[in-house]
Amino acid sequence: MVGEAGGDAAIGGRRPHVVIVGGGFGGLAAAKALAGAPVDVTLIDKRNHHLFQPLLYQVATAGLSPADIAGSIRAILAQQKNVRVLLDRVYGVDQASRHVILGDGEPLAYDWLILATGATHSYFGREDWAPFAPGVKTIDDATAIRRRVLLALERAETETDEARRKALLTFVVIGGGPTGVEMAGAIAELARQSVSMDFRHITPHCSRILLLQRGDRLLQSFPPALSEKARKGIMELGVEVRFEADVTAIDAEGVVVDGERICAGTTIWAAGVMASRAAQWLGCKADRAGRVPVGADLHPDGDPHVFVIGDTAACTDAAGRALPGVAPVAKQQGQHAAPHEVTLNQSARAAQQGGQAPRRRRRNLPERRQHHPPRRGCADGAERRVAAPAPIHADRRHGRTQPTHDRGGKSAPTHHRQSRLTMAHGHSRNYTTLTDATLELAPALHRKRIEMSEFNHI
Repeated sequence: MVGEAGGDAAIGGRRPHVVIVGGGFGGLAAAKALAGAPVDVTLIDKRNHHLFQPLLYQVATAGLSPADIAGSIRAILAQQKNVRVLLDRVYGVDQASRHVILGDGEPLAYDWLILATGATHSYFGREDWAPFAPGVKTIDDATAIRRRVLLALERAETETDEARRKALLTFVVIGGGPTGVEMAGAIAELARQSVSMDFRHITPHCSRILLLQRGDRLLQSFPPALSEKARKGIMELGVEVRFEADVTAIDAEGVVVDGERICAGTTIWAAGVMASRAAQWLGCKADRAGRVPVGADLHPDGDPHVFVIGDTAACTDAAGRALPGVAPVAKQQGQHAAPHEVTLNQSARAAQQGGQAPRRRRRNLPERRQHHPPRRGCADGAERRVAAPAPIHADRRHGRTQPTHDRGGKSAPTHHRQSRLTMAHGHSRNYTTLTDATLELAPALHRKRIEMSEFNHI
């Protein structure tokens, strides 16, 4: 058995053990909030890197290298002496004995558990479409799309058959949410501007980019005015937008939408997400997207020792509106859950000793309920910002710029650093079609700091 924990024994002769599953925005925020706390923290992730998912579309369209948006989890938490990082998979949770079940069947004990396992793309029961229309959730997804896009352009350059060339230069993005809008805009910039300067037989008018949306407007989680602004912005880039589009088939040759066959060299899926298996681990009834329903305290029903945050949780604000699955919400939930663990522990210690528990530090967070408007910095390919973008923090020491997130009025730089190639050459792109494991074009500093791995690939 890995570790000893559980019940009131946690208040006895050792420090309580907090287990965090997932090294995304929520999981890292929870781990950082416990810095210096009188607890031991184990963060488990099946990958050894934290991924800045909002910029995956830039990797997919050759704007950034994989290492530009990924950082070693161990390096990020290296200064926190009470945290250990474990590269492993979780296959279940035993709430009765307070253990998580690891990949080799070994149980890991916890006093408090924070599930921040995120989400993946959902094909709504049509998993057979996945090989032909990859989603954009991981580095592997992004590099697979990049390979498809760049090879389509290369093949179109030498293709003599007009119909075949037209198909190769047709890019279909399914889904009009933030990811779909960003992908369509970025492909438009790549195909119509950057590539036209480097290829001899591809003109800015050769390519066709279609954005297919099942609903009646883009960015449906945003106010209508911002949806309209996004529509106008990507249409100015030459993206063809179709609303009320019903996709009935996807194959290697293209898609069928509203009964029309569209031949396309590249199809990208951005139409839906499905939460991880956390609901099954906890024996909870999940919502339609597979998320665990939680209250304002982020607990699933009946277990005060478990917290569910980020894309894994179905949580509402004070007005009853569902909180969006975006990074600022996940970070706030992680910061809210983690100090709560310390408060519970200190209160129990004080009760045993007959004293008074210390007051909880607010950290600029609401005491019980999460409040966050549906914000996301959503960018089209020309870097036109819509939907309340994050401010930009200039790092003059390294000649880079970094997007920041608002935390209580303070600007906090993220882990993202722009590609040196992009900074040096305006519209220039990273035209490698190699897999991300090699990281051939990553800056030397990044190569030394991280070699991206996944548990089942080691």
